[in-house]
Amino acid sequence: MRDAENRKTSDMAKGLVVAAPHSGSGKTVFTMGLAAALKARGQRLQIAKGGPGYIDPQFLSAAIDQPCFNLDKWAMGDAQLRARVGAIAMTADFLLIEGMMGMFDGAAGMNGSTADLADTLNLPVLLVVDASGQAQSIAALVHGFATLRDRPKLCGVVATRVGSERHGDMLADAVREIGVPFYGAVQRSEALTIPSRHLGLVQATEHMSQSTLIEAAREVVERDVDVSGLWEAACDVRATGQVKPLPPLGQRIAVARDIAFSFCYPHVLWDWRRRGAEIEFFSPLANEAPSDLCDAVYLPGGYPELHGEKLANADKFIAGLQKAAARRALIYGECGGFMVLGKALIGADGTSHTMTGLLGHVTSFADRKMHLGYRELSPLGDAPWSGTLSGHEFHYSVLTDAGTDAPLFECVDARGTDLGKSGGQRGSVMGSYMHIIDHRPN
Repeated sequence: MRDAENRKTSDMAKGLVVAAPHSGSGKTVFTMGLAAALKARGQRLQIAKGGPGYIDPQFLSAAIDQPCFNLDKWAMGDAQLRARVGAIAMTADFLLIEGMMGMFDGAAGMNGSTADLADTLNLPVLLVVDASGQAQSIAALVHGFATLRDRPKLCGVVATRVGSERHGDMLADAVREIGVPFYGAVQRSEALTIPSRHLGLVQATEHMSQSTLIEAAREVVERDVDVSGLWEAACDVRATGQVKPLPPLGQRIAVARDIAFSFCYPHVLWDWRRRGAEIEFFSPLANEAPSDLCDAVYLPGGYPELHGEKLANADKFIAGLQKAAARRALIYGECGGFMVLGKALIGADGTSHTMTGLLGHVTSFADRKMHLGYRELSPLGDAPWSGTLSGHEFHYSVLTDAGTDAPLFECVDARGTDLGKSGGQRGSVMGSYMHIIDHRPN
């Protein structure tokens, strides 16, 4: 493995994609550990998450103490994806990308899957396999993933949740018999468990032993995995083109940021800054109002349903939003932010909490129904975007009263099925359940 000061003459980062047969295989904790191990060896690292997730990237970001960017083949398209990878990896020695769900699970067929992303970027895939309950049978599973498609290349396997050293030896022998490199057997440990809730893992900022988890993951990877071998298995990142940034909501944007409003894509803020916008943060849970100087307010998604009473009593926050609306500042809320813009939010126990009332809808977490999938969005009315937007929807709350505001988007899913109109807009206030990922300008 090269030292950080001994860059290659091409000055090109190496890259590797971490995939798994299915969600829950342990790939997030493994990726955290590998990232921390590479950083400890002096490598300049960048880390990314395939797909539209928010919570896994928080843990990956914490592992190297810098932003984790989302890379989404379906939402960004080939050219924008390659350009974003180039921008992310520009100053790195190593780009580590954690995939989403199972390796071949995509938006429509395999389109947008981890395999599709790795193929587009011409990067090798390391398969992380949950080995609990199996031994030699791992060979059949790995053989299937290695041969289903010619591309991308499966460069090797790491097994997780291994029961013993003997168990690890059996797994290694079986995988090597089919000609696939085996890079390590991570033994089962309660110290490597992240708690979960209805939308996925508990957020990194809520994990009280976050630093302990990262250190445990690093130690296990250093002990059980051939880190130097994985460095050699990675390939050069070859990215082309220039990023076409998302246009900002305004010149000076106030962004809500705390554990109730934490689902914000780093690349979106990066795009806005690149287009010349100034960004400042405020905390609704701390009863902070957006600056009177801002011309736009962004309320990202998160878990407002867990903080309904506190948000309902955040008088300075609510008054600040109302003042911003009165001076015609653009106020935009996504998913959780959209819920807070409505008249009321009904919690899981059936208690109704009064929200800002800047839009007329009511949302409820008492009667849960999962809404999940990619969305192609056509803005309506006075929305600040042109062209088509790509986004994602994932929530359990429902609209119990849609209100009478004009809709914000016309929506179709990843297969082209018309989902009708969604969201709401009233004057300069607008929002929907959709998280915008990228755009396709006219």
